[in-house]
Amino acid sequence: MSGQVRRKRHSPAVYRRRRLVALVAVLVIAAGIVWVVVAQPWRGEADAAPRQGPAESSSTTLGTPGPTDTPVPTDSSSADPADPAASDATDTAAEPPPEDAAAAKPCVAADVVVEAVTDQDTYRSGQNPQLSIRLTNQGAKDCTINVGTTSQTFTISSGSDVWWRSTDCQAEPVDMVVTLAAGQSVSSAAPLTWDRTRSNVSTCDSADRPRAPGGGASYHLSVEIGGVASAVSKQILLY
Repeated sequence: MSGQVRRKRHSPAVYRRRRLVALVAVLVIAAGIVWVVVAQPWRGEADAAPRQGPAESSSTTLGTPGPTDTPVPTDSSSADPADPAASDATDTAAEPPPEDAAAAKPCVAADVVVEAVTDQDTYRSGQNPQLSIRLTNQGAKDCTINVGTTSQTFTISSGSDVWWRSTDCQAEPVDMVVTLAAGQSVSSAAPLTWDRTRSNVSTCDSADRPRAPGGGASYHLSVEIGGVASAVSKQILLY
């Protein structure tokens, strides 16, 4: 029929553009759906905040402290570096609270073991011995003991000849009563140095005190703390 309008046929490029636009629209819609599912914008801020996981539990258990857990430190800051007395105990063997002090009784010699300790057995020329105390409560109950500088003594002797005593030039000694737990062992946090000289209360400030002979000479360290002396001395050799 001559009056019928014929539709214009589009080129293939037009159809390709239409299909591309439709595909992009589908992808945009799909991306929007995924975002809504993942982001969940309707959730409150409380849910958005990250949840903290449970705190890790500690497997550490409290046991009997070792020799170095509760030191009975020595004082090397007195006027005479060679003759300072041991300082007060700290850390675990600390000053007991009033209730603990009332519960624990004073330590008795039968329940306490005191040992003389040195950092070496032999010392070459120029090496100074480092001296310490080890204290152990071998009793079944906690007890209190004075570990202040007033109650500590280090003595170096050769035979019956006392060469050096820590209290000869001790400065401002003090008391400190601590509670020593049953089975607890403590030792010096910082050793006391013997400068290999002979001590005397009249020569504390002297720079030319007699020096202990070496050449393999034998000396013995004895210690006392809280009124309890070491059962045996510790032998050292000086060269």
